Amino acid sequence: MKTRARNILKALFPDTLLAAVRLFRGLPRRVARLERQVALNAAHAARRAGAEPCGPALHSVLNRHEIQVYSQHGEDGIVQFIFGEIGAPHRTFVEFGMGDGRECNTAWLSLHAGWRGLLLDADGERVAAARAFYERMLGPGQEAVRIEQAWVTAENINDTIRSAGFAGEIDLLCIDLDGMDYWVWRALDVVRPRAVIVEYSAVLGPERACTVPYDPGFSRWRAHPSGLYAGASLAALEKLGREKGYRLAGCNAHGVNAFFIREDLASDSIPAVSAARAWYPCEDLLLGLITPERFAGVAHLPWEEV
Repeated sequence: MKTRARNILKALFPDTLLAAVRLFRGLPRRVARLERQVALNAAHAARRAGAEPCGPALHSVLNRHEIQVYSQHGEDGIVQFIFGEIGAPHRTFVEFGMGDGRECNTAWLSLHAGWRGLLLDADGERVAAARAFYERMLGPGQEAVRIEQAWVTAENINDTIRSAGFAGEIDLLCIDLDGMDYWVWRALDVVRPRAVIVEYSAVLGPERACTVPYDPGFSRWRAHPSGLYAGASLAALEKLGREKGYRLAGCNAHGVNAFFIREDLASDSIPAVSAARAWYPCEDLLLGLITPERFAGVAHLPWEEV
């Protein structure tokens, strides 16, 4: 039926008119893209001119550059700043735990900066939604973003990434698993990212170096109804980062993500900071403000010192 209707339209209207109709239909999307880009550029210019962000005090140079476009908590601006300093020769990323792809850390890169990469999530409905979103936004260019459903574990992460066509140096790795983040990053060696974004657990505070024990079938909400028993502390991730050759560059002010830069690329423009200095409490829309004071509710559960 669609083919027949298309043939009828072609017979009734010249190709130039049909092209104009297609252009008009896509105009709102193009305008929205342009508005986001203008907003991002304006915000960057203001930050460079010395304007300070509102909210918590700056804990690292990264916090001066927080801008939210697609990301949830200012990661878009931080990522732009980091790669403006260390370069992104491959323009490639791998992100797992990407949700429906609309608010992930790499959406800006693939939708507006010409990056290619791999998005992974365990939820089939979110994966389907992400595929539909990127098809709508990128059109024929959607092939640059591979979107796969996968339950990521320390045992399968390297094969999963390799089978998707990624190996060696990439520019950005993003880890958001709500549980096994520390263990999966420790096991991952098929790619060597220039920068890493990984979620930390604010309830553990800035000094305790620990994580939930490894369990390939771990589910955050099954493990404890509070949702607070998950992930690893910032100090544990800082220690693992050093072992893998990365410096902690800071965290976003919402207390969600930590940013690491490979030591051979780092410079004085993005100095290393300690976990004690970089840490923020987490401002979670669902769980409220997450601070070490709430650790008492999950202190009786097993935690592994690292």
